[in-house]
Amino acid sequence: MRLLEVENLTACHGLLTAVRHLSLSVGHGEALAVIGANGAGKTTLFRSIAGVHPLASGQVRLSGRDVSALKASQRVAAGIAMVPEGRRLFGDMSVRENLLIAGENGRPGKWTMDSVLDALPALKPLLGVPADGLSGGQRQAVAIGRALMSNPEILLLDEVSLGLSPVAVDGLYASLDLLRASGTTMVLVEQDLDRALGFADRVICMLEGKIMLEGAPHALARSDITDAYFGFTEVEQETL
Repeated sequence: MRLLEVENLTACHGLLTAVRHLSLSVGHGEALAVIGANGAGKTTLFRSIAGVHPLASGQVRLSGRDVSALKASQRVAAGIAMVPEGRRLFGDMSVRENLLIAGENGRPGKWTMDSVLDALPALKPLLGVPADGLSGGQRQAVAIGRALMSNPEILLLDEVSLGLSPVAVDGLYASLDLLRASGTTMVLVEQDLDRALGFADRVICMLEGKIMLEGAPHALARSDITDAYFGFTEVEQETL
């Protein structure tokens, strides 16, 4: 059984269909990267899986359980945690408080304050610092730690490196490597194609709410990825 199964998911913003009959699955311990140009539907897909955005149709299943009707808080309790674009920390609260509040509202499991700090050691000297005083990379690390404190079965990371300096991105991916080694299942939206291909076990490319290409990075030609990303293949087919 796959850990996460999304079947024929459709999600809309008013009259605009942002995700169209999309199906995907994620295995235990897998790292899946979702790529695509702005407006491809990546964030809406994540928000729909996490229960923040309503489904127009389709199903989301976690370990075989249909969670489609659950609210976002109930999906966290079921084991789905999302690190949203923009981090959305409590700015006037310290790093420690941001982590603890997630732990108080999460599930029991292996992720505690100590284990999160072991996985994200850069946070240790920052525990007393207000979130508003952190750099972009530090805020992203806190957002990931906060999600882990809920002890998720699967971690969704939206626009994981957006707005970060190259040095911060290097540190972030070092932490993600540690998480993957611990068996954490991750789905991440990544605009940096090289980072996505270098990190993920599998990649899907979205365009206009649909999956245009899917496969292991080593099995996909760079030209095919580029064509799917920009929709060249679809345009060529329409003109034939």
